[in-house]
Amino acid sequence: MIRVSEIKLSLDHSDEELITAIANKLKLPAREIVQYEVFKRSYDARRSAMCLSYIVDIKLKDEARILNKFKNDSHVRQTPDMAYKFVGQAPENCTERPIVIGFGPCGFFSALMLAQMGFKPIVLERGKQVRERTKDTWGLWRKNTLNPESNVQYGEGGAGTFSDGKLYSQVRDPRYLGRKVLQEFIKAGAPEEIIYVNRPHIGTFRLVGMIEKIREEIISLGGEIRFEHKVTDILIDEENGNRQARGVVLADGSQIHSNHIIMALGHSSRDTFAMLYERGVYVEAKPFSIGFRVEHPQSIIDSARYGKNAGHQLLGAADYRLVYHASNGRSVYSFCMCPGGTVVAAASEPEHLVTNGMSQYSRNERNANAAIVVGITPEDFPSDHPLAGIELQRQLESKAFILGGKNYCAPGQLIGDFIANRPSTQLGSVVPSYKPGITLTNLDEALPRYAIEAIREALPELDKKIRGFGMNDAIFTGVETRTSSPIRIKRDDLTFESINTHGLYPAGEGAGYAGGILSAAIDGIEVSEAVACSILGITNPNAKIKDRPVVTDY
Repeated sequence: MIRVSEIKLSLDHSDEELITAIANKLKLPAREIVQYEVFKRSYDARRSAMCLSYIVDIKLKDEARILNKFKNDSHVRQTPDMAYKFVGQAPENCTERPIVIGFGPCGFFSALMLAQMGFKPIVLERGKQVRERTKDTWGLWRKNTLNPESNVQYGEGGAGTFSDGKLYSQVRDPRYLGRKVLQEFIKAGAPEEIIYVNRPHIGTFRLVGMIEKIREEIISLGGEIRFEHKVTDILIDEENGNRQARGVVLADGSQIHSNHIIMALGHSSRDTFAMLYERGVYVEAKPFSIGFRVEHPQSIIDSARYGKNAGHQLLGAADYRLVYHASNGRSVYSFCMCPGGTVVAAASEPEHLVTNGMSQYSRNERNANAAIVVGITPEDFPSDHPLAGIELQRQLESKAFILGGKNYCAPGQLIGDFIANRPSTQLGSVVPSYKPGITLTNLDEALPRYAIEAIREALPELDKKIRGFGMNDAIFTGVETRTSSPIRIKRDDLTFESINTHGLYPAGEGAGYAGGILSAAIDGIEVSEAVACSILGITNPNAKIKDRPVVTDY
């Protein structure tokens, strides 16, 4: 097939107009187009009239002639091979069963790929199945009751289950692994549009059913998924300076043995991070960000971003991405923006409070929300200990719990009051969505001074980029501290193993190698390939990239 890019059409074009535009681009009659598939569709707002921009793959009667005719045109080229290719298949007599710890996006794609290759993984998840977990999560949102082992952070689907279900990433993806992830999601029930729209999302309700179908496929291929199985220790053999993982110990004292253990931890697996550090696994502190959730009427964001096209069915609820560099040297930016969504309680430890954002597929709630966060580095942590970032998170989350009234209500403040540094005493036109509720206060002491100063300085500047962003009645809800993992479990670039413990494969967001559903899933695929190659005793054909960049989806 031939890939053609930079095809521009109005928002309300017909299918016939798209075919005509393709034919005009290639200077040939429309009848010569045998078929076409949309590879990518995005909107272009750089012009006075907003339009849709397409990349399409087409099949022609004489493709060689057209490729030769446009050989100097970068917008016309051969469609690359995007089919996923497994690195190998397990032999029938394979007795080694890899263990996958954690069943979030990284864990279930690690397990799915291993199962599809015939390796029959054993998945150990500390939390519950997704529907039981959902009930426990609602227990916090509706009844102020936290289950420390079943919540927004722990359980089937991981933290991404209670999010916007964003499926886009900044990861460099020459092997089209992201496309493999999207294809598996579509097979599990996601709308087919996620394969071609520019910034696809699914939403929480759809994710629940999809996760269950992926679980069923893993089991049908011989894999096992054991819920409420918390790993409390790693079995490690040490000889002549070499360390080899041999299995895991569960909370009930039982052991499961394997020479290949994928640590697909979420960014909130604090007790497991501590256990790994105590066992001598190399762990280092890494930067993350802290801040607040902000809420505006979605209509204001739509109007600022889309103008007269606000409300158009193809555009949906508008999102944004904002960055400001403060005079104190700090970067302030929007993170995990959820159009038409809600702010949710995301605590995983008693008497601590943390927020997150969530949207459904429809994105039709009244408010837009996003985290407005400040980047911090290990130099800002309380000590130089590798786990000091966790200590800082806990300090801030404990303070937020107290400011909110010690009942999992969150501290909140109107933007106008925050800028003026005065306590809020009553709500304005924006009704906060956070459940179980908010306590109006002054957030001035909720974050370190450098963060408060940077955010306060940033708000009027962000208002220049999105008119209405600095409106007095918009509201902050605190605090946001789980933007990414505060640690990195460093691994070898070629084998994907821990740099000092063979057989242990740090993966995904908790290990510091991803930041969202898609990048975590891609990392899960790559780690499963490394495990398969190790078991088969073959060279990993895809482990050629030195110093792999750590990427996020946001």
